[in-house]
Amino acid sequence: MKIIKIVIVLALFLIALALGSQNQAVVTFNYLLAQGDFHLSTLLGVVFVTGFAIAWIIFGSLHLKSQLQVRKLNKQLKKLTPVTSTEVEQSKA
Repeated sequence: MKIIKIVIVLALFLIALALGSQNQAVVTFNYLLAQGDFHLSTLLGVVFVTGFAIAWIIFGSLHLKSQLQVRKLNKQLKKLTPVTSTEVEQSKA
């Protein structure tokens, strides 16, 4: 299943690359401090990569936070769970 997802993402990337190469119109982009003339395909690519990077950073931080919380709760659970006699015997063996 993972291979199928990778192939689909790669195919979408190649389609976007092909469409972007055909779109060479020059547009004026007004940003906060100035404005510039860019090829539309370059501008779309930069915005897409920037959005992807920001989303990856947000997702990564949330995932890391949840993994740390799971690790902390597992430690608390091990501390609070009483040790049974069968577990003691298994650990000695």
